[in-house]
Formats: sequence, structure tokens, C-alpha cells
Amino acid sequence: MGMKAISKLKSMMPPSLSRHCSHTPTASRNAANHPPSSLLDDFTRFCYQRDLPRAIRAMDAMQRLGLHADAVTYSELIKCCLSRRAIAEATLVRNHIFSGGYEPKTFLVNTLINMYVKFDHLEEAQALFDQMTERNVVSWTTMISAYCNVKLNDKALKLMVLMIRDGVRPNMFTYSSVLRACDSLFNLGQLHCGIFKAGLDSDVFVRSALIDIYAKWGELRCALCVFGEMVTGDSVVWNSIIGAFAQNNDGDGALNLFKRMKRAGFQADQPTLTSVLRACTGLALLELGTQVHVHVLKYDQDLILNNALLDMYCKCGSLEDAKSVFDRMVEKDVISWSTMIAGLAQNGYSREALNLFELMKVSGTKPNYITILGVLFACSHAGLVEDGWYHFRSMKNVYKIDPGREHFGCMIDLLGRAGKLDEAIKLIDEMEYEPDAIIWRPLLDACRVHQNMDVAEYAAKQVLNLDPEDAGTYILLSNIYANSQRWEDVAEVRKNMRERGVRKEPGCSWIEVNKQIHAFILGDSSHPQIVEINRQLNLLIHKLREVGYIPDTSFVLRDLEGEQKDDSIRYHSEKLAIAFGLMSLSRGKTIRIRKNLRICGDCHIFAKLTAKVENRTIVIRDPIRYHHFQDGICSCGDYW
Repeated sequence: MGMKAISKLKSMMPPSLSRHCSHTPTASRNAANHPPSSLLDDFTRFCYQRDLPRAIRAMDAMQRLGLHADAVTYSELIKCCLSRRAIAEATLVRNHIFSGGYEPKTFLVNTLINMYVKFDHLEEAQALFDQMTERNVVSWTTMISAYCNVKLNDKALKLMVLMIRDGVRPNMFTYSSVLRACDSLFNLGQLHCGIFKAGLDSDVFVRSALIDIYAKWGELRCALCVFGEMVTGDSVVWNSIIGAFAQNNDGDGALNLFKRMKRAGFQADQPTLTSVLRACTGLALLELGTQVHVHVLKYDQDLILNNALLDMYCKCGSLEDAKSVFDRMVEKDVISWSTMIAGLAQNGYSREALNLFELMKVSGTKPNYITILGVLFACSHAGLVEDGWYHFRSMKNVYKIDPGREHFGCMIDLLGRAGKLDEAIKLIDEMEYEPDAIIWRPLLDACRVHQNMDVAEYAAKQVLNLDPEDAGTYILLSNIYANSQRWEDVAEVRKNMRERGVRKEPGCSWIEVNKQIHAFILGDSSHPQIVEINRQLNLLIHKLREVGYIPDTSFVLRDLEGEQKDDSIRYHSEKLAIAFGLMSLSRGKTIRIRKNLRICGDCHIFAKLTAKVENRTIVIRDPIRYHHFQDGICSCGDYW
């Protein structure tokens, strides 16, 4: 075909096709067999129909003819590659777009960059970005967001600086992304100023991102100030501020904000309910958590909410409700299984936890780091040494999970409780990294139980070298010395505490009655019913003495709670909470108590006998585990 024929053919094409067709000598020889308009129409149709194989074949024919389609059509093809995870085909598309001298529009290059970002090919995305002669706010924001997503915060922040120097103004999406990269309050302050200057401080998503990052840095006051500047309400911002308080373990603040949100006329959605459940979990507010459950029902089988519910019931010590939620879940992920396994273990049902782990493996769900931690905790608190070793070794050999410090801590706790101190020390020596306080503390506690002074002194010194302000270790070491009549050493420990300004945390217990939290601390008479509570407690102790209860004052010496006065054994915070629970809750109600320090042996005996004599169920949650007292028996099997 001569040049005149080619010119005539081109003149017959629609203007839109004519603009995007380029020809080479090879293309001229084959044009008669592949009419350009028909080929481009077919290619466009295949792209919009998401028919990837036929679109790629049509593109190959276009490549041979030197033809190109419009940018929108290529963007549809790129979306198709993304949805299919077709990386090889995507590379063919990219090569075709940049062939034959074709200069793609900025919009199309941005689409390609986003494609590589979604494929986790950041080097290819960066290379395309570097080649661009013209970059707009979408180009910069795509790359900044990509680096934020993979935690390459330095690169994200550097790109932000280069963007501004290049004269491109960041928009709300840029700031919402880059805020996640803040690695210091200084950077956060600078970005906040930039947001204010750009007039984007009223944008809902920017404001939400600001609240989230201030919360991440524990700056709840700043987060609340950002929230308070809101002129018109928006559920996204409400969810951010409620979530901020819940994530920072300020459950009261989160619940108060939730009440304000409801009064302002906003409906609770999935993120709201997830945060409220987290607040209930932290405060062990079972009654309120049960009310939130009613709102969750309208979301039916939402996995995130069901997992939050499961966690709440487990950590409030309501295993029956937790099992009910778990059994009804149509979809379960590794979080669901891990939460239930850990919940059973912490509530004293170690064998059930291990049986559930076997069912998890049968279901095909692969255990993760947290799952194995729950399994080892179950072994540790039931004295299952052989099972513990088996699961610990299986981490690396079977599941390809590298043991972390928490896993070693569980194993050392397990071996220490079983009196196998030599094996525990050997395991510490075999660790690939330096042991920290998580490793030494359980060994120290095991030495207290098994009265091994030499190892106890060494472990205590290791803890205090790592954490000189750890009051619990000073107290434990002091009591170990006291038990061995080493009074000079006791005095030296107490002197060191005074010189460092280390103070013992007082024992405190909380109980929920009629949706109100009542707190009890030794020596605090601020409760309006304290006189009646003390009377009730004294009557209860008298009744328990008749069935053989003898207060064990050795626990005052050991000072497990920091309540040292001779009469403090009678008025330990959990005893006051139990007495109040007996007064305030109907006989069919479980008495649920949360406390900040580990339960002492005397209070453990007291709770068992009270549960039997009063025919009540008592659940006490301490920082280590949960104790379910019923019929004179505790779920921990007196092994805690």
C-alpha cells in the first residue's frame, strides 16, 4: 500500500482515532489486514468488559501496527489487571503505553503508579514517578501514601517536603496520608500548622487523621482540642475521638464521649461499637457490654464486631457468653480462634484451650504469634510442662513462627512454676537476644515460691538494672529476704526504694453494680456505705471462721499488694468489694471484681470459702488471670 492509500485511510478515520494512531513502516504493510478503527473498537470493548485475555491479544495487534488507544481505555485495562492480580499482563500494558513515542497523559501515568503500588512493587512505582515530566497532587499523594502504608515514614516525609518545594499544594488526601508517617511530635506540630495554613483543618478526614495521630502519641488533650474545634458534627470524627480514648485505655472518657455522641443525634456504626466494646473490655463492664451487644445484632455477622464482642466477654470473665458468640460465628479468622483460646486459658480452662487449638488446626486456620502465646499461657497456668515444650518447639518447626520474648517468658514461667529452675536458666542462656524484664520477672517469682535465694537475688538485680523504678521487684526481693530472716538486706532494699523515690502501688478493686463502678482501696473510707460494708465484712469473716477460715498473715509479710499494716489482711480491697457485692447484688447474680494487683493467697482462700458458704459465684480478674470461685473451688486449681 502506498503513502497515498495510507493518507486516504487516515482521513476516513474518526478524529478521535486519528489523533491516537501512529504508524511505522511495518504498520503500513499490515494495515490492510487490520483496519485500525475496528481493532481499536474491539480493544476498547474488551477493556470495558474486563475481558483481559482478548484485550491483551488486541493490544498486541495494536503494538504491531503502532496504534494507541485513549488514556481512559487504558485505565480500564489497568483496573482489570489489578482485579485479577495479573502482574505479567500489567507489565505488558505498561511497555505498550510507553512504546512508539507515545506520551501518556499525567492521569494515565498516575494510574500506572497506583497499579504498581497496589502490587507492592514500590521500586517500579518510584521509577515511573521519577520519569514524569509533570507531576500533580495525585502523583505525589499516591507515592506518599504508598510509603506510609509500608511504614517507610522517612521517605514519606521527604516526599512531602519535595512536593511543597515543587510548588504542588497538598490536599486533604495528602495530609490524611502523611499524618500517619509522623515519627515525632515536632513533625506532627509542623504538619498541623501546614494544615491550618492550607485551610484544611475543617475537613472531616484530615481532622479525623489528626485525632488518630495525636492519640497514637498519647496526646489525648490535643486530640480533644482538635475534636472541640469541630463546627458541624460528623460521625467519622466522633468515631476517631471515641477510638482515641479507648485505645489509650481511658475507658471512662470513651464512654462519656459515646453518650455525648448519642445525645447529639448520631447513630452508632461499626467503628463506634468496636471502640465502645474496647472501652467496656478495659473497664470490665459486663452489663454495659451486654447492652452494646444488642446494638451489634443489627450488623449480624460482622467479623470485626464479633471479635470485639468475643474479646469483651472473655476479658469480663463471662465464658458462657463468649462461647455462645464464638459458636454462632459463621466466619472465624485467626483473631477469633486466638481470642477464644487465650480467653479460656486466662479464665483457668487450660485443657479446653488446648482442645480448641486442635480444632483450630483441623479447621485449616493457620496459628499466628498470638495464638501460640495463648497456648503457652494455657500450659504455664496448668503446669503442663511436656505440652508446653511441644508447642514451643512446634512454633519454629511446624508453623515457621520465630519465638518472641513473650513466648520465652511463658516457657520460663511454666518451668519456674514446676520447680525446674535449672531448665529455665538454661533456656534463658539459649536465647538469641538479651533477656529483658519480661524474661527475668517470672523467674524471680518462681524463686520466691521455691525459695531459691541465689537465683532470686540474681534475677531481681537483672530486673532492676533494666527497670530501676519497678516497685514490684523491690517488694518481692524484700519479702524473699524477710522470709529468710535477712533483715539487714530487707532494710537495704527499703532504703534503695526511698532514695529512688519508688512507691508501692496500693491495692485497688472495682465492682460494677447497676452500671456504676465502685472502687475500694485499703484505708480509703470515702465510699458512702463504708461503715455498712465493714460491718458486712466482719460478719462474713466471723461466719467463715466457723467453717475453719484462719487469716494467713504471712501474706502481709510478703507484701504482694503493698498493703502492709497488720490489720490490712482483713481489709484487702477485694474483700471489701466482695462484701459490697453480697450486699448489693441479688443471689443469682455473679459478683465480678477487677483488681490492679495480683490476688494474695489469703484473699484467694477467703473468696473460695465465701463462694461456698454464701452459695455465690465470684469472679476476680487480676493482671495475670481470672479466678472463678464456685462451691469452694477456683478455676485456677490453686495454681496461679
